[in-house]
Amino acid sequence: MTHRLHLRVYYEDTDLAGIVYYANYLKFIERGRSEFVRDLGIDQRRMKAEQGVVFAVRRVEADYLKPALFEDELIVETEVTGVTPARMEMAQRVLRGVDLLFQAKVTLVAIGAQGAPVRLPADIRRLIV
Repeated sequence: MTHRLHLRVYYEDTDLAGIVYYANYLKFIERGRSEFVRDLGIDQRRMKAEQGVVFAVRRVEADYLKPALFEDELIVETEVTGVTPARMEMAQRVLRGVDLLFQAKVTLVAIGAQGAPVRLPADIRRLIV
């Protein structure tokens, strides 16, 4: 299943040349992951409060292919590519129409209150797979 988030590039997202600043793509894909998880019915605040578990990014492998510009309408695509008991892997893409601008492989882990890795709750794993 591929989740899609539509967003617009604002002036604050760009550098002096009007091109999206490279670090902002990480913000865009974070929003895409957050909306994907929310749309699955996962309440991350409740997961933290009741189970003491949060998601954390462990690894990002990013490719910047073409620049996004001020006022562009973008689509952030997110899909799960793998799940283990303690980690989730996702592929994310940022597109302008059909043009692929940015792509990333993201590894998320579940961590407990002490900051150590823990298993993903079974009910959460079932929703993701």
